[in-house]
Amino acid sequence: MRVDHHPGQYQDFHATALYCPRCRQAMPVRSRLLLILPDGELHEYLCGVCATSVGTKTVRQERETRLFIP
Repeated sequence: MRVDHHPGQYQDFHATALYCPRCRQAMPVRSRLLLILPDGELHEYLCGVCATSVGTKTVRQERETRLFIP
């Protein structure tokens, strides 16, 4: 059996629900951009009900390679 892997197919996941310690159950979340970093972006996940921070995620950007010819 042959399995073909497609590069980049699952590079970025977005959480739709995470455990909230304040609500004491998995709750829908929303993402908020915290910082723009040299190599990507830092996002914070907030509970959709009480707005408690429930996690962070770093989205790395691929650097564009530029060829310099004098």
